[in-house]
Amino acid sequence: MIATVSLSGTAYAAPTGEARPWGSNDYGQGQGNVPPAALGASAVSAGALSHLALKDGGVIAWGNNNYGQTTVPAAATSGVTEIAAGWAHELALKNGGVIAWGNGFYGQNVVPAAATSGVTAISTSAYFNLALKSNGSVLSWGSRTAVPATVSSGVTAISAGGDHGLALKNGGVVAWGSNGKGQITVPAAATSGVSAISAGFRHSIALKNGGVIAWGDNGAGQGTVPPEAQSGVVAIDAGFNHNVALKSDGSVFAWGSNVKQESRDTSSEPPTDFWKFSGVCAPVYAVSAGDSTGVALVDPNAPYFC
Repeated sequence: MIATVSLSGTAYAAPTGEARPWGSNDYGQGQGNVPPAALGASAVSAGALSHLALKDGGVIAWGNNNYGQTTVPAAATSGVTEIAAGWAHELALKNGGVIAWGNGFYGQNVVPAAATSGVTAISTSAYFNLALKSNGSVLSWGSRTAVPATVSSGVTAISAGGDHGLALKNGGVVAWGSNGKGQITVPAAATSGVSAISAGFRHSIALKNGGVIAWGDNGAGQGTVPPEAQSGVVAIDAGFNHNVALKSDGSVFAWGSNVKQESRDTSSEPPTDFWKFSGVCAPVYAVSAGDSTGVALVDPNAPYFC
């Protein structure tokens, strides 16, 4: 949904692999519905109703298409370098310009002129998008358009949440927008030394020295970092109400909401890691979290049960 992360620590630089989703399959975005054409993808992004894969510069989409979100426009079938799936709308980055399609309740599928060139990174979530420009400034459009003056320069990473945004600047997290659950109240630990960020629906996470920092909504346990995510983590992504972490050994760990078996089930002993029943087995190259769902880019030779 928000971002795709890779084992190398650089988005979209992962080896090619097989897209393996887990969690919700309510909209045909889950296990058993990945198009065969997605085999050999280099990146994945989990949305709310649909998922994306990037293969040879072309976008592949599957899942619900009520808003045209899985009907990939011709412009996004080649030359694309980055993808981001939102709630029934999609983004692609091509030659420094953003392409958007699908749901447009808040104009999130209408790319502003400033985002048609000079863009180096994109992020989306529910109903708004962020773009990072080559000069280190941030653009926002859709349901949230304002950004603070602090993100007009020097920004190196971005993440769009439900109704809040995150930026990484000089190793510290900058947050703005809705704060009903404390999701933009950045803890002291996240003001320096941070290497990655991700915004969920009403919570936020950051990666620092191989451990995850979380704040904001904790109604489903998404704000309580488990021991498995406190060391050895190389990449992170926050879904709507759960989080995923990619470990240095190529394994995945997920925690938070488990309404669609998207996270660890702690009601059993030993706990059940449902993603392992969907073939999200090491080595995993990249992982992305959506709304009660996730999708990983996995070595095609990895087992389907781990």
